[in-house]
Amino acid sequence: QVQLVESGGGLVQAGDSLRLSCAASGRSLSSYGMGWFRQAPGKERAFVAALHWDGRTTDYVDFVKGRFTISGDNARDTVTLQLSSLKPEDTAVYYCAAPLNPLRWSRRVEPRSYAFWGQGTQVTVSS
Repeated sequence: QVQLVESGGGLVQAGDSLRLSCAASGRSLSSYGMGWFRQAPGKERAFVAALHWDGRTTDYVDFVKGRFTISGDNARDTVTLQLSSLKPEDTAVYYCAAPLNPLRWSRRVEPRSYAFWGQGTQVTVSS
């Protein structure tokens, strides 16, 4: 069983940065790929970023491109999401997710592509 634990959320002001981490246990993250999603109050869980199982290829939803960066540390089984130039509309609970099998890249934005989810970490951005 894979367990994911997010950390690094908090309350910040617009323009600030945060570094979210996702630590995995029960399985190595390498060769599987990972995703980050977020859910704002009253909204559905939405794709934010994904890291391909090759460890290099990444993808982002348009409204975070240039501001967020996803990266992986296979030695530590940790995936990080660096958030910069934060905006109030980035306020949400952020979740990391891992697939059961190597991530199907064509379906990286779909929550159903991921079998394991962390508990989430709250990010609140004040204006």
